[in-house]
Amino acid sequence: MKFRYPLLLASLLLAATVQAKPRHAKAEPPPQPLGSRPAVIAFADDLAAAQNWDAVALREQLSQALDLPRVKQLILPAATGTAKNWTAYRDRFIEPRRLEAGVAFWNEHEAALTRAESQYGVPAEVIVGIIGVETFYGRITGGFKVLDALATLAFDFPAEHPRAADRQAFFRDELAEFLKLCRENGLDAADVRGSYAGALGWPQFMPGSWRRHAVDFDGDGRVDLIASPVDAIGSVAHYLSEYGWKPGEATHYSVTLPADRLQRARLLAPDIKPTFTAAELTAAGAQPSEAARDHDGPMAVIELQNGPKKPTTVLLGTQNFWVVTRYNWSAYYALAVIELGQAVRARRLQAQR
Repeated sequence: MKFRYPLLLASLLLAATVQAKPRHAKAEPPPQPLGSRPAVIAFADDLAAAQNWDAVALREQLSQALDLPRVKQLILPAATGTAKNWTAYRDRFIEPRRLEAGVAFWNEHEAALTRAESQYGVPAEVIVGIIGVETFYGRITGGFKVLDALATLAFDFPAEHPRAADRQAFFRDELAEFLKLCRENGLDAADVRGSYAGALGWPQFMPGSWRRHAVDFDGDGRVDLIASPVDAIGSVAHYLSEYGWKPGEATHYSVTLPADRLQRARLLAPDIKPTFTAAELTAAGAQPSEAARDHDGPMAVIELQNGPKKPTTVLLGTQNFWVVTRYNWSAYYALAVIELGQAVRARRLQAQR
């Protein structure tokens, strides 16, 4: 089954709220192997037959994978009624230590970033923003054994999740992709570590996205998103290019929404999908910025909450803004990536003066 979102990253649920344990709650039991569940055996046999692998060995490997309670807790969405706060979310990423690390990353890999921008049309600052948000420039790539995490979500996905059926199917696909990836790249599946959702390496690609979109950008004959930041740079640029990045186009513009509530609701309904031309926005009573009025193409009207009482942040997202959300379907995520990259660029230029 094809999952709706092409990547599930370590940052995918950064805004999720993990429920705290009651003070006197009993400790969770230690993780247990999945064992020889019928679903595990059927999956192993089908995959082994399709790939001409040893079915007995694959059964044994998967039956020994651990069912991780922590992973099932982390994958649950935020509690309903949790107020989103763009300002607080932004401040998690655009802060001195990450900016300093971003400047160092850009300086060290300037040649690769320049080449990626030239080859794929994706600005260096966007690539820097994504890798900075995803893994703090390689510092936080995840400590879960990916085989255990994916097997947990593939065979014991929490039933209370509102989209349990299709998410479990997605993770079964990703488990198969991970096992293929390990064999193709000579990786020991039992040792590879990543996020609780199975995302890997500097750019936090899911295994399927690694196999479809990652590139050997350092020219050493293999794709390595775990140990090669240069491969990560090229792969992020290639990924965004594949999803329709338009070189030279802005990511977003400013706008004032119409006073009429019905018109506001109509404009906001498509969310992050670019839908309205500048002329259509103006006819609806919105006031796009001068630059937005010159934009040739549809735009999305996006509203970000700043807590329950503060004014919202409103912007117009272009095709390129939408492309960034293919990495993570969230306007908050996309704007954090864009603003982090801009902030790193500004600090780097300031340091060069």
